[in-house]
Amino acid sequence: MEQVKVLLTLLPIALVLVLLVYGKWAADTSGLVGWVLTLIIAGLFFHTSMQVGLTASMAGIIASFPVSLMVATSIFQITFLECTGALKRIVLFVKTVARQDHCVQVMIINMGIGTLLVAVGATPVSILPPIMIALGYSTFVAIALPALGFDSLCTYALLGAPLVVYADMTGTPLTTSALIFAKFMPVVSTMIGFGMLWIVGGWQKMKEGAVPCLLAGLTMGFTAVAVAHIGKGIVLTGVIAGIATILMMLLYLKLKGRPILDRASLTPEELETESTMSLGRALSPWLILIGACLFINFYPPVFDYLFKQLAMPVNIIPGGKPIMTRMLWNAYTWVIISTLLAVPFIRPSRQEWREVLVKWWHRAPRPVFSAAVFFAIAYVMNYSGYVSVTGNWSLLKPSNNMVYILATSSAEFFRGLYPAVAAFLGLLGGFVTGSEASTIALFTKYHLLTSKLLNVNALIVTAGTAIAGGLASVISPAKLQNAAATIDALGTESQVIKVAVILALILTSVAAVLTLLWA
Repeated sequence: MEQVKVLLTLLPIALVLVLLVYGKWAADTSGLVGWVLTLIIAGLFFHTSMQVGLTASMAGIIASFPVSLMVATSIFQITFLECTGALKRIVLFVKTVARQDHCVQVMIINMGIGTLLVAVGATPVSILPPIMIALGYSTFVAIALPALGFDSLCTYALLGAPLVVYADMTGTPLTTSALIFAKFMPVVSTMIGFGMLWIVGGWQKMKEGAVPCLLAGLTMGFTAVAVAHIGKGIVLTGVIAGIATILMMLLYLKLKGRPILDRASLTPEELETESTMSLGRALSPWLILIGACLFINFYPPVFDYLFKQLAMPVNIIPGGKPIMTRMLWNAYTWVIISTLLAVPFIRPSRQEWREVLVKWWHRAPRPVFSAAVFFAIAYVMNYSGYVSVTGNWSLLKPSNNMVYILATSSAEFFRGLYPAVAAFLGLLGGFVTGSEASTIALFTKYHLLTSKLLNVNALIVTAGTAIAGGLASVISPAKLQNAAATIDALGTESQVIKVAVILALILTSVAAVLTLLWA
């Protein structure tokens, strides 16, 4: 009977996977079907009432706010930049960087700028492919590299949203959580750098670009380590690491005697666009956002007030730990504020405002729902089998809990190899959900239970899973389709997946070995 329950527990995730890969369904609709099936299985086979299932789902949606609301606000900000012409101005500047050294250019654009963009809530797979095409790269490379370059620090995407979710779900302080993840970063970042060079030109390009790759990867990784040890501004790790990597590459170019900026390739139309808006004006929303985040995270009285005293807890699970929303500290609030504060600099017209709102309403709801629904699935699994006892929820029979069933079965089957297997579960979770934060939500309680049974470090196991979930970006159908659509190359993403899946498995194997060694 236990084996049947294991299969039933895995069935919703398997169905979502089938719908994504073979049915070509979108992540939001696949997730909705998976959530409904999870509710049905929890009710019929794990003795979970509909009230418990729906309440747990609501708790999951609220817990998803650092991700789902950040998705909503970051889409608003990037749409604002696009419709006002600011994004076009930023793209023109990036086109001029390091044109005479392809290896350095790849590191600056896809690792440095890609990590910086995703950290402040922008989408590298939307912004960078047209730039790569304009620089002369093939459609294959233009789709693959933006989806891979930021993956090592995907944990710090959306101003650290996945890390915040990890800290909340494991009950670990944010500083401790950052130290755990930082151990992986130098190795994973450097591997990703070599992976990008391999995509561009195989072994020859890896040999040619070994020095800038090592400099970029190690700068990226050790910056994350340094920020974690300093213990302040952790949610800005992606911003700081992205800037540090760009500066390192510029220093390398300077020492090699090569030009940093080359505007000779700009067309007359592009030069005219460049003259209509300064780079500072175009970047003003991001500059204000980074400045605000630096202030609220590095000025102790403000941080203590917003993060600790004004945590805005929501008590939704009877007798359970409240969900700390921290709405005035979380990045999504400051994305909106920074966008509005930039209005006097960018000065959008009434028509541009109308275009922003129409496009945002068209783009945002489905990705927001997709970000939230996988949290709902995870919480239904976590609270399956719970019943109300004197007003509080209790798990009277562990065999009625989906996560407990998975944990005991995994501990018995995998034993000492479980930490390594956990990384590949993360790759699967990232592929299915399209999000590292959702992967964390999906597997954290499962890892905590299984690791306790096997007497291994649950925090390392969960971190290894999360990092592999971030590595799945390079094979995520939604992200690759997004990248292909921006350069009118829909269909090419299937070719990218066939090549990228090998790279993703190699990178995940490295993460699995590190997880096994440290757990």
